[in-house]
Amino acid sequence: MFLGHFGVALAAKKTAPKASLGTLVLAAQFADLLWPILLLSGREEVRITPGITRMTPLDFVSYPWSHSLLMQMVWGVALGAAYFAIRRDARSAAVVAACVPSHWVLDWIVHRPDMPIVPGGARYGLGVWNSVPATLVIELALFLAGVALYMSATRAKDRTGHFALSSLLGLLFVLYFASAFGPPPPNVHVLALSALAIGLTVPWAGWADAHRELAGPGSRR
Repeated sequence: MFLGHFGVALAAKKTAPKASLGTLVLAAQFADLLWPILLLSGREEVRITPGITRMTPLDFVSYPWSHSLLMQMVWGVALGAAYFAIRRDARSAAVVAACVPSHWVLDWIVHRPDMPIVPGGARYGLGVWNSVPATLVIELALFLAGVALYMSATRAKDRTGHFALSSLLGLLFVLYFASAFGPPPPNVHVLALSALAIGLTVPWAGWADAHRELAGPGSRR
């Protein structure tokens, strides 16, 4: 799952209009931003095994600290608490906290049975990645629904508000299809570094959101 997580972040703006889209992207993608750090440190493990699923060559051998449901709930509470301590906005803090474990739910839908509930415990997954059409339908539906909700909640304040958002959405499409249909990464090190680079979408989303305002009468920031 890739686009679907961004769809959750975009949709969450409707529920937490005071939260920056950058913060919501950070929360929804927190597991995938932590994962490459743990890979590079040797604390988690992945193998590149072309053909293991129709959509991805990645065999997620071990990722209990970034991708178990329990730890994502812990990270979510921690991130939500940090947000509340800074912003004093309980509603937005709750949405930020909920976005983190939403990652597990979406991954559970597409992954092979490799998603742990608790570190070291049984692993689950519906395996939608074994069907290219089903994966595309789910990913694109979640993403486009998120875009629609975000667009209904905000409007551009200036040209940057249009450009920053459209360029971000376009980049996400390109990255998704390049990853899904391009060659597998040459090694785990390159994979981890490219995954870390996805972190650039956090300030990019924050930049786009800063040049947009809440839509509707009486809802200006």
